[in-house]
Amino acid sequence: MADETLLENLNPEESSDVEAEINHDQLRKTEFGMVQDRGLVLEMEQSYLDYAMSVIVSRALPDVRDGLKPVHRRVLYAMWDNGLRYNAKFSKCAGVVGEVMKKYHPHGDMAIYDTLARMAQSWSMRYRLIDGQGNFGSIDGHEPAAMRYTEARLHRISDELLRDIDKETVEFRPNYDGAYKEPKVLPANLPNLLLNGAQGIAVGMATNIPPHNLTELLDGIAHLIDNPDAELDDLMQFIKGPDFPTGANIYNIADIKQAYSTGKGRIMMRATTEIVEKKSGFQIIISDLPYQVNKAALITKIAELVKDKRIEGISDIRDESDRKENIRVVVELKSTAYPKKILNRLYDLTPLQSAFHVNMLALVNGIQPQVLTLKQVLEYFILHRVEVIRKRTEYELRKARERAHILEGLLIALNDIDAVIETIRRSKDRDDARVNLISKFKLDEIQANAILDMRLSQLAALERQRIEDEYKALMQKIGELEAILASEQKIREVVKAELLETKERFGDERRTTIHPNAVGEFSAMDLIPDEQVVVVLTQGNYIKRMPITTYRSQNRGGKGVLGMTTKEEDEIQHLVTTSTHDDIFFFTNTGRVFQTKVYELPSASRQAKGTPLVNVIQILNAERVTAVMTKKHDDTSKKYFVFATKSGLIKRSLIEDYKNVRKTGIVAMRIDKGDELKWVHRTTGNDQIFQATAKGQAISYVEEEVRPVGRSAGGVKGIALRTGDTVISMDVIDTALKSQPDLLIVLENGFGKRTSFEHFRTQHRGGLGLKCANVTDKTGDVVGVEVVADEKMDALLISRQGVVLRTPLKEIRKLGRDTQGVTLMRMEDADSVASVAILSREEPVETTTNETAVETVTSE
Repeated sequence: MADETLLENLNPEESSDVEAEINHDQLRKTEFGMVQDRGLVLEMEQSYLDYAMSVIVSRALPDVRDGLKPVHRRVLYAMWDNGLRYNAKFSKCAGVVGEVMKKYHPHGDMAIYDTLARMAQSWSMRYRLIDGQGNFGSIDGHEPAAMRYTEARLHRISDELLRDIDKETVEFRPNYDGAYKEPKVLPANLPNLLLNGAQGIAVGMATNIPPHNLTELLDGIAHLIDNPDAELDDLMQFIKGPDFPTGANIYNIADIKQAYSTGKGRIMMRATTEIVEKKSGFQIIISDLPYQVNKAALITKIAELVKDKRIEGISDIRDESDRKENIRVVVELKSTAYPKKILNRLYDLTPLQSAFHVNMLALVNGIQPQVLTLKQVLEYFILHRVEVIRKRTEYELRKARERAHILEGLLIALNDIDAVIETIRRSKDRDDARVNLISKFKLDEIQANAILDMRLSQLAALERQRIEDEYKALMQKIGELEAILASEQKIREVVKAELLETKERFGDERRTTIHPNAVGEFSAMDLIPDEQVVVVLTQGNYIKRMPITTYRSQNRGGKGVLGMTTKEEDEIQHLVTTSTHDDIFFFTNTGRVFQTKVYELPSASRQAKGTPLVNVIQILNAERVTAVMTKKHDDTSKKYFVFATKSGLIKRSLIEDYKNVRKTGIVAMRIDKGDELKWVHRTTGNDQIFQATAKGQAISYVEEEVRPVGRSAGGVKGIALRTGDTVISMDVIDTALKSQPDLLIVLENGFGKRTSFEHFRTQHRGGLGLKCANVTDKTGDVVGVEVVADEKMDALLISRQGVVLRTPLKEIRKLGRDTQGVTLMRMEDADSVASVAILSREEPVETTTNETAVETVTSE
């Protein structure tokens, strides 16, 4: 038969030669016995096929039903058979290995011990199957201690794999020498193939299946039992993706879906990293590693890259991981380094970013290798569990009927116990008594033996009642078991109920974070809600965004609410209202510009201090963001950027010159030594420019007085400054407005006012300007000037200690040019106003008094 199969697989021109060889095969007698002549080519091919199938079926590939290779199955069964359950004492691994090698697995002891050790490693198995005691290696690639030093027993979850194996639920076969029997497959009340994954290389094929989360898998299986026609998208509502024991991150749901739908694919993994700011510079903290990445080898690889100068900017690498397998690798950066750039290089050149190549190949029916989809794996597991439950139910039904049959005989005896005793007393021996009982009371041999084995204590009334109760319970159980066997649906309900019970006992949270998009891709804007937010940036370069509804409106003169918990000696620098779909530009004091999307900024609560800006853009350690500006992604109404510095310089450039902003930033304006870029606005080319100083001077001139220049050019004088004065505000007034706007002027100690722009005549740039506020010790310096065209808006004031006040503009009194203003915000000791912004009005003002309008908030 094998020869015929081989001929079918050969080319036509080859088959005739081989057939001739087969026909000439003959037996001949020699001094060594009968010898069959056989062609060499045929013998080599047939022997190689036999070897290949042996490797495929008996070594390298897992069974789809229990997810185990033969060696794993034999180790678990040998430990179970020897009583090494989760609640037993630990036993030497050398004894376990010897037992497995003696009875079931005739291979080298190290192969068996390596298998045992891996099932005890928390970084290799998502759910450990063996509870180890001793040194079982490490994520650094250290080998386990010798088997004579380590001890093991089954882990509690392994009970679910071996559950009911003693109830004839699976088929057993003789071991290699026929002296013992071993299970062909385990009952497996867990989908272990997906739960812990599998890796193996056979002849001409390989398998590589990632581990998954138990809770997600069992929820998905329960859904498939209820909905057999469920599609992949339905299952992925429960089974989100692989869940690796080492945590980390995986990317791109599309790749995960392809792997699940075809059985093959590539899933990108990345370590969990964080950029942390220190006094001496920045650190990259690596906490979770991709699955199967060797930590020690990773650190060595980074050191080699630094030594070879393929990565520059790293000053030190430290492994601060503890013995409890909490990973912490610290990469110290030089003060001039770009943290995001170095992190990206590490992703590119080291295993911090690795791909898991999925190949869901497993044995179907124990003999057929097949690449399976996610749904197929779950369906085969359900069919296996249905068969196990059916066989277990049949076993329990048979045992229940046998017991009920014995109880029926005992009840017959108890009903006429005197006659039974008399019959036994008159019998010559046990055999005679058995015959007499069978003939007189119409019993069978089993019932008669049970009566003869009765103890005298069973004649008591309570014992009689116990037998009757047991019989009633058995009859009820028999009815239930028969009902289960009569209905495929009820069997599936039992399967589902037991899986959900297992989920309650062993379910846990997902460790691996799934990111929906591919590595390097930005989130699609149509997946992000377009909503109004507030972006807050501190002087220490901490940033966050919050919904605009975070701050409720209060009456003028209130104390405000705590806006954020600031870092020690840190102050609120910028507060911008924008939309999540907008582009946001960050301009630094050195004249560089960075660009990103608002929705990519970290979202945080009102009190959180935010995230270091270096996690968002690649700024230098000594660089500070001094201007923040937003732009609608499709807004082309304004053509120019207008820049202003603290020393009064002004510059105008085309926005078109800044359309390709790199992640590392580009030069926005040349800045002279001792000066800083502070403000940036967009203009139409025909607007009015307004500048104000801390000492209360202001100037207004037409934009055309500043001619456009190139991107890297410097500026010209916009306002002249007296000694000790600096520019604190630059704004742009749209000349197309039908009415003159107001200026909201806020002073350091909480005073403020509205002043009509018509009080400021147009001048030529470069002058001292006019007085815009009466600055005194009581009011403090001017801290902000905002142009407002509609009083149906709110002013948002934020103090240096993080207190925020939102108040309607119409409640702020309108005063003349040379006045102090009114109290807008009551300041606590040592606090002062840091920033001001204008919000669109989206909610009614709370009509509370100033005393009750204060919201008490504790720091997070």
